[in-house]
Amino acid sequence: MSESQTLSYRVHPLRDALYNELHIRPFHNISIPQQVTYLAACADRTELHRAYALICDLCKRYNVNQPPADAVAYHQSFGEFSIHWERHVEFYSLTVLHPVAATGEPFHYTAINLLPADWVRELPGEMVSAFHLLIDDDQLDYEAASLARYFEGHKVVASEANKGKAHIHTAFKLHGDGYGRFIIRNFGLNETQMGQLGRRVMEMESYRLLALISLPLAKRIAPQLVEMDQRLAEMLSVITTLDSARSERDLLAKLTELEAQLERYRAETNRRFSATKAYHELVQDRLEGFCEGAVNGHLSLAEFMGRRLDPALRTCQSLQKWMEDLSMRIERASDLLRTRVNLNLQEQNRSLLSSMNRRSQLQFRLQETVEGLSIAAISYYMIGLFSYLLNGIPLEQWGMSKKVVLAGLIPLVLGSVWFVTRRIKHRLIKQPEQ
Repeated sequence: MSESQTLSYRVHPLRDALYNELHIRPFHNISIPQQVTYLAACADRTELHRAYALICDLCKRYNVNQPPADAVAYHQSFGEFSIHWERHVEFYSLTVLHPVAATGEPFHYTAINLLPADWVRELPGEMVSAFHLLIDDDQLDYEAASLARYFEGHKVVASEANKGKAHIHTAFKLHGDGYGRFIIRNFGLNETQMGQLGRRVMEMESYRLLALISLPLAKRIAPQLVEMDQRLAEMLSVITTLDSARSERDLLAKLTELEAQLERYRAETNRRFSATKAYHELVQDRLEGFCEGAVNGHLSLAEFMGRRLDPALRTCQSLQKWMEDLSMRIERASDLLRTRVNLNLQEQNRSLLSSMNRRSQLQFRLQETVEGLSIAAISYYMIGLFSYLLNGIPLEQWGMSKKVVLAGLIPLVLGSVWFVTRRIKHRLIKQPEQ
């Protein structure tokens, strides 16, 4: 390779992954006719690893190449049949393809029967989507009676696809074997086009069911939200009639408990409701990819989805908005009650500070009284000491009287004690301020 053709600059570490992203789950050609069984199971991380290990075990049984450890999609022929396995965030899918026409009654013998029964029983996770897809080269009878027999008497939904080059028939029902059923009637699609159409049908059905997982959850929580809404209304009606701090604290505790319960519901549903919205958009995208047309006498797939799936989505969305609105109302009520409690606390603190101020003034008066008594007591004892001192001095010889000297010392002692006491007091007051 020439020097001009080599990369001489730094590349982003995700560059290769970004290039390969569009090729992770490619369309595979589907020969016509074909029998297909599609499975999709919700699984956690451990179960996804078990599903991968099970695929490797199947490869060992048939002595074929195993998927890489980091594979998110794997397509392999096993001779009589081929499988396509995909790993998603919260589920994995397994597609079994058998390139033969249906002999006798459709769906009597299906592609899943080609897999070892013990291996199928080991599939981990909770199966949410399981259906058979029959791709027919316009060999079956499509009269109303025959379609009713194929789908066990259920009402059939049908649409044209790819501008009339194919018809899709289904009942969106579980049948006696526990599987759903689809028939694609081909009028001229080649293998590549049929691969694209078949994949869109399989993804539409699995995403439809995954989108509906949150509907039972919404129905379970809705009555609880009605009760919470009523409780909140009752609490708001008594806020203005509370007459004690204890009542306010009790009501605030009830609001906090209500908010905690609501947050548990939101934590339980937020991820599921967001997934429902994403899956619904994927279903709509797959329906648009069909380029649908009407089939006389049948409800189309898009019309069926509009009447069944869209209301479910709106139910989940309205419930999510309801929880957000209820959360905001609880928050506003809590703020209002906290404001009321804070005002009452401020009033109590004001009263307490006034009482403390009165006590401080009284204590200051008592302190001044004690201070005056202390000055008198100290002066009395100091005069006594001076009296003992003067007893040892010959004042008479000097022509001085002891009583006169003591009387003269009293003002000096009182002034000195008062001055020293004031200095000590000022120093003690000044030191805490510093």
